[in-house]
Amino acid sequence: NVRLFALLLMVLEWTRPGLSSPLRPICDLRVLDHFIKEAWDAEAALRACKDACSVATNFTVPLTRVDFDVWEAMNIEEQAQEVQSGIHVLNEAISSLQASNQTDVLQSHIDASISNIASIRQVLRSLSIPEYVPPTSGGEDKEMQKVSSISELFQVHINFLRGKVRLLLANAPVCHQGVS
Repeated sequence: NVRLFALLLMVLEWTRPGLSSPLRPICDLRVLDHFIKEAWDAEAALRACKDACSVATNFTVPLTRVDFDVWEAMNIEEQAQEVQSGIHVLNEAISSLQASNQTDVLQSHIDASISNIASIRQVLRSLSIPEYVPPTSGGEDKEMQKVSSISELFQVHINFLRGKVRLLLANAPVCHQGVS
């Protein structure tokens, strides 16, 4: 239903008469709040699942800590690259769970999370946020960490959405045009 809500917002904006662009900016943070709530629901289901939902692997995930002085000093392209990189890594980690023969309930949360990440990418695209560009160097990214459980993976997912993604969306230049 959240994906339907976000899709409905995009379609309604797209079909409005007189628009020159097919993808209007989605500046309402309530859309992100829906994705955060679904991530919370997935994490809660995983906590309740315990042993039946365990996977013997480590996941690479983005750091969620925000140093506001550093963040404010970054330009929008650098912020976008950090967020897009984090979303890319989260998507890879969550997608890796699809082949792990999880319970139907967990599988539905995994599928919903992957779909939500795709929707978040659409929201970012609507705000003219630059897409993810893989780094040219093969070095280890300093903005990443390892977690060892599915529950930790989803906690990082929640915190990343609540932190860096929210900061980027809240300050997207296209959302502040014409605001004095």
